[in-house]
Amino acid sequence: MKPHTTALERAFELARSGKFANVTDVKAAVSREGYVVSQLQGPLLLRQLRAAMRK
Repeated sequence: MKPHTTALERAFELARSGKFANVTDVKAAVSREGYVVSQLQGPLLLRQLRAAMRK
């Protein structure tokens, strides 16, 4: 876990890393790092994470 980084910020960092095939994998990685993934929900957020993975 990075100090002062939220689960949401970390999810976007991981999504942009190019190491994950889908949002489920990103959420699992965020959880493994000790973050609470309950805030990583909702259709708009999931769409934004998918877009970040495509870039």
